[in-house]
Amino acid sequence: MKEKAKESKHKILILGASGFLGSAIYKELCPYFKTFGTYNISNKALEKNKHFFQYNIEEDDVYEILDIVRPSIIISALRGNFSKQVLVHQHLAEYVFYHKVKIIFLSSANVFDAYSKYPSYEMDKTYSNSVYGHFKIKIENMLLRLPKKQVAILRLPMVFGSQSPRTLEILEASKDKEPIEVFPNLIMNVTNDTKLTQQIHYIINRNKFGVFHLGSQDLVHHNDFIKEIVRSYELEHKIVYKQVYTTNDDRYLAVLPKYNLLPKHLQLISQDIISEIKI
Repeated sequence: MKEKAKESKHKILILGASGFLGSAIYKELCPYFKTFGTYNISNKALEKNKHFFQYNIEEDDVYEILDIVRPSIIISALRGNFSKQVLVHQHLAEYVFYHKVKIIFLSSANVFDAYSKYPSYEMDKTYSNSVYGHFKIKIENMLLRLPKKQVAILRLPMVFGSQSPRTLEILEASKDKEPIEVFPNLIMNVTNDTKLTQQIHYIINRNKFGVFHLGSQDLVHHNDFIKEIVRSYELEHKIVYKQVYTTNDDRYLAVLPKYNLLPKHLQLISQDIISEIKI
């Protein structure tokens, strides 16, 4: 009970709390903190929940929700139009600065997708060839101009888990007999919602800040990992693979930690994700 009382001093607002990762973070944090969230599309269950606010990134003003909740920590798990997200994060950066609160931003390994010869570490310079990577870099740079202790940037690799969109896509493909795209030359690391939400909880509890690479300690080839998931569901006979070669050589898209290491119990390897899916 003491632990809960100690933790509940924070008031947390999760932007994008109805998405896959946002809702997982909400479930992890709400027993310990006063936790609020936003959702986009109409949802009868969330409409009745007084801790949830309907928020349309295209039309609504995030300041209205910030003024009601007055969070001490903002977690951004937003999805949607990239240019609108940049604008929202400009408003969030102003709010964080003037109210001396903290922001945790879910970024992506794609901020390094122009580098292909090696994995990336926290202090490496970001460089992207993709629209998605550029947009994440823009927000990262904006937030990194804030006082250091008020910002945590979490760079994530591909996220799996039994209810993740990527896993559900595999299950759907097996039913519809649709091919699954695999990238034999892509070397990556991975994570899942279970471990990621525990890591976020730890970062909040210990008041950590800076850049975190929250992927598995080991590297895997994309096609091998997808095939392991398929085997864990015993769907080998139902799946057709479409092999996609973007280059002739192996290319890396992996975010490995070197400086901001979390405790052993919060680290994971790719096999942990497969084992959890099997349960």
